[in-house]
Amino acid sequence: MLDDTLLNILVCPADRGPLLLVNDGRELYNPRLRRAYRIDDGIPVLLVDEARDVDDEEHGRLTA
Repeated sequence: MLDDTLLNILVCPADRGPLLLVNDGRELYNPRLRRAYRIDDGIPVLLVDEARDVDDEEHGRLTA
């Protein structure tokens, strides 16, 4: 799980906007670009090439 202080300073590498912690703390999500970044062993993998796209259905679930 990410520390709240760290979560507050992390931003999306693509648009420099804030990220949401989702999927029981396993991913960081950018709802503006609909991209999810995985967290490996507590370390966010904030590489644009490693992010995955999120479809409309999952976006709705993650932002609800």
